[in-house]
Amino acid sequence: MVERHRFWVLVLIVSVAGFSQGMLLPLISTIFEREGISSTLNGLNATGLYIGTLLVSPFMEAPLRKYGYKPIIIFGGLCLLVSLLAFPLWKNVVFWFVLRMLVGIGDHSLHFATQTWLTSTVPQHKLGRSISIYGLSVGLGFAIGPMFVPLVDIFEGLPFIVSAGLSVLVWSSVFLLPNDFPDVLPGEVAKGHPGSQFKATILISGIAFLGPFGFGFLESSLNAMYPVYALRNGIPLSMVSLIIPAFALGGILTQIPLGMLSDKIGRKPVLLVAFGGGSLSFLGAGLVGDHAVLVMVMFFMAGLFAGSVFSLGVSYMSDLTPKSLLPTGNLLCGIFFSIGSLSGPILGGFFLELDTEVSYLFLYALFLGVLFLTTLFGKRRRTPVSAAD
Repeated sequence: MVERHRFWVLVLIVSVAGFSQGMLLPLISTIFEREGISSTLNGLNATGLYIGTLLVSPFMEAPLRKYGYKPIIIFGGLCLLVSLLAFPLWKNVVFWFVLRMLVGIGDHSLHFATQTWLTSTVPQHKLGRSISIYGLSVGLGFAIGPMFVPLVDIFEGLPFIVSAGLSVLVWSSVFLLPNDFPDVLPGEVAKGHPGSQFKATILISGIAFLGPFGFGFLESSLNAMYPVYALRNGIPLSMVSLIIPAFALGGILTQIPLGMLSDKIGRKPVLLVAFGGGSLSFLGAGLVGDHAVLVMVMFFMAGLFAGSVFSLGVSYMSDLTPKSLLPTGNLLCGIFFSIGSLSGPILGGFFLELDTEVSYLFLYALFLGVLFLTTLFGKRRRTPVSAAD
């Protein structure tokens, strides 16, 4: 009963974190656009969240092991709350960039602590289902967030205040949970350089990080660069606003079924289906050209397959990684997601600058195809750590 209560509290916390992130991206872009801020500066400002995530990542694991899960969640919630309430105080590009970095720090703290807590305590035979529910809650929060952007027309600071209020309401429930700690590190790793934990975890579970990396790449580049390609090729903005959510909808519908399937037949086969099916779907989307309705159908199909690769990757990492190294594994999931999120728009922008006749969507097909082949032929490397755990 205690475990079940803790699970749903953690799921609610990350859903509100997803809501805040999903609201901030279009909200700040809209405000900057109205202020006449250039699209380049607007886009660079959005990277603050991912930069904050990467900056704080090397310093997250030690406090988690020393103080436990609960203080890290409280710290993350405070960062998010302070940032949301500070946005309306001063509308300045540099100030808001710093606040977005703080949001990234808070968001990553919440996800790192809750994700590690779940993967460390959920029974193995329920892990796929539980992590898929976790991923679904983040996705739903992220999808609902943009619906609150129109509140800016009532009062510019209102969306920030509403998001802060929801954060306090849900985040405060963590105070009702008893604190807990991750498993103690094996002796040879605990005595070594902190980097040895990262090295050992990558050697053991490196193949699993392709899921978070791939999802970060897709999510950021689809939202940031595909609209540019679509508008250049005559697809109306009204259709673009339907095509991109079609991918998210597909992912929402199959998140739990694929997670449950991975509990039955294993993570690797389901990840292969996800990468392979996503690659073929984007290949089809590239082949149908500028037929907007057909592109939307293919995006939906791509989401059905590839929209769950983050949660599948986290579950796969939890299968491969010794429990004592799960904090490091979850930390690396966040790092690889952020690397994917940063590299997606950069690679996508470079592809569009080539001004080639090849469809931009073939980039996604090729990318997922490479992940498919890497997962298919990739093998787990045994280390003394796994034996010691």
